Parts: sequence; C-alpha cells; structure tokens
Amino acid sequence: MTRTYRHLMLPLTLALFSHVVGCSGSDSEADASSDGSTSASSTSGGSTTSSTSGGTTSSTSGGGTTSSTSGGDTTSSTSSGDTTSSTSSGDTTSSTSSGDTTSSTSSGDTTSSTSSGGTTEKFSFFVTSLAAMRELSGSQDGFGGDLRFGETGPGAGLRGADKICATIAEKSLPGAGSKTWRAFLSATAGEDGKQVNAIDRIGEGPWYDRLGRLVANEKAELLNTRPSAADAAIKNDLPNEDGVPNHQPDPAQPEVDNHDTLTGSNPQGQLQGANATCKDWTAKTGDRSEGTPQVGHSWPRGTGGGPGGGLNFAHWITTHNAPGCAPGVNLVDAGGPAPGSNTVGGGGGYGGIYCFALTP
Repeated sequence: MTRTYRHLMLPLTLALFSHVVGCSGSDSEADASSDGSTSASSTSGGSTTSSTSGGTTSSTSGGGTTSSTSGGDTTSSTSSGDTTSSTSSGDTTSSTSSGDTTSSTSSGDTTSSTSSGGTTEKFSFFVTSLAAMRELSGSQDGFGGDLRFGETGPGAGLRGADKICATIAEKSLPGAGSKTWRAFLSATAGEDGKQVNAIDRIGEGPWYDRLGRLVANEKAELLNTRPSAADAAIKNDLPNEDGVPNHQPDPAQPEVDNHDTLTGSNPQGQLQGANATCKDWTAKTGDRSEGTPQVGHSWPRGTGGGPGGGLNFAHWITTHNAPGCAPGVNLVDAGGPAPGSNTVGGGGGYGGIYCFALTP
C-alpha cells in the first residue's frame, strides 16, 4: 500500500511544480504596455533612467541620469556623470560626454553632441565689458594699452589679449572658453616678427553674440561702417559678453559714453600704422613715445571733425586715435578728450576690445 501511495503522489507533485513555473513566466510579461509602445530601461553603476514614449530607448551608465519624453523616436545616452534631456515631436538624438550638458527641443529632426567640456551654443563675438576688464586687470582703470595678461616674449600683447577674450567668454558661458578666441587687434609684429592684421586673425565666420544673434556671416560683411548683416537689435550697438548692447551696459542706469574700442586697424581691418598699437599692446605709461592707439566705435556717434575733418564716427573698426596708452576710464561725453589726457579711455571709453571665436 505504501508503494501504491508513492506512485500516486509523483504525478501530483509534477503538476504542482509546473504551475509554479508557469506563474513566474506570466508575471514577467505583466508590465507590457497595452497601447503597443515599447519602453526599455536599464541602470548600472549607480545610475537611474526613466523613459515614457511611443518608442523610446534610454540607457545610462557611470552615474548619469537621463530622461526623455517624446511623441516620436528619441534616443538618449549619457555617461560620466552627465545629464541629458530632450523633448521632441520629431526625431531627436542627443549625446553627451566628459562633463557637458546638452538639451534639445524640436518639432523636426535635431542632433546635438558635445565633448571635452565645450558648448554647442552659438557664441563667437562680444565687446569686452568695463566690468570684465576691471576684474581681470585688477584695476578700476583697466589694462590700458598693455594687454599681455601674464604672457611674455614676442607677440605677448596679442596672445594676452586672446587670453583675456577666452577668460571672459568662459565666465559668461561655461565651456565657451574652450573655443579658440582672438582679439580683433592689429600689430606691427607677431610671434614670427611679421605684421599682423586683425581681419586675418578671426577665422571665416559666421559669428554670433551671446544670445545667438547674428553679427556677420563672413568677413566681407564686417568690412563696412557697421557689420552689414548684423541683427538689427545689435548692429548699431555691439553687445558685450552677456549679450547686452554696450552703450547701456546696466539697463537700470542711463547710457554711458564708452564707444572707443581698441583695434589698431584701418577700415580694411589691417594695421593702421606703427604708432597705432601701444607698442603691439605691451605699453601703458602714457608716454607719447608709446603712440596713440587707433580705436573704432562700438556704437555710432555720427560723423564729425577732428584733425583733418571728415572722420566717420560711426565706424566700428576705425574712427580716430585715443589720446594715449595709459589705463583710464571716461564715461561722460565731454565732446572729446580733456586737455593733456593720455589714456585709452580719454575720448570716451575704457580700453575695451572686440573678441571673435574661430568657430560659431
């Protein structure tokens, strides 16, 4: 009888075991969406990923967080502690690495990628603000005509000015300093001892201000009294590193007389002359032997007289000489430099410079 009982129990045991296995398989399918969409989520290395989509795949590794919401197809991947987000009614692909942040919003097809700590935002032109020049120089009077900014040797003035541009760009938009920035300055001799023309230093364009507004598509558009294709909002008042038109850098305060901007250049963006560069941007005593730097106007002042008459006070590259190379700030319109003035700002300014990046 005992043997008979054992034979009867074996089929029952197998049946019960099969039922348990079947339940486990059914549970793994319980989360499938009933609307036909597919969602995949994976996490590794302490990451969290979530997605809600009509066809979305999202993956994260190395401590990143990724989220996407879309009515189309979205693929998002993140690594090395980055954050990427995208919202789209079309197809969007976004990828980020090395500590960057990228976001995209689109009703069409958008692709955005960033690497090595840079930025994809369009930002490639500005006038250095008085606040920035004071901060970097450590003086309320600014740099004057000496723009070496710690650089030494042949071409130090130009290299230092370029470094000033990159430093200010980075402060305004983290990642922008990784672009190659060039000051719009001419010099009698660069590192190789040859003449340097400002127009040859700045790349081929296009160039955009901090808010993404067009300044110029190409060099030919720059070689005019005002950049010919510039956005109307900034064409006659070139903006500083924050995208603020420089004539009124503080919107809560009245406009100031700060138009003079150092260039050392003629209307073609080439060297104006040997005495127009403060000894290639290395001098600031104010002695007449250092020359009188050529300046352009970041915003127009009409046409006027001056020595020889007929000066174009609207030209952004070249208008007249500043009184000297010494540091100095003058923001009050007194109709011209005060008698005996020997500063870069004596005619209305503070020794600001134009900065261009080689990439948009």
